[in-house]
Amino acid sequence: MVKNSAFRMPSIAILREVQQLYNVSDRLDSLAEEHPLVSEALVTISGSVRNTAALLEVLVATKIAPFSGLNPASA
Repeated sequence: MVKNSAFRMPSIAILREVQQLYNVSDRLDSLAEEHPLVSEALVTISGSVRNTAALLEVLVATKIAPFSGLNPASA
């Protein structure tokens, strides 16, 4: 039981950050639509942020969740 809670807290914290990264990516996409002069750069950065979020989700799913019984989709 102690082992489970030791893994669960970092998983939840990381998944919260993942959601924040997805939010940042969405905001950058919106800004890209509003600012054509820098839209290409903003879309590129947005994609990088979204990819980072996805990698963090994979990290939780493969390295932390199996030990805790946590389902990353429900956190």
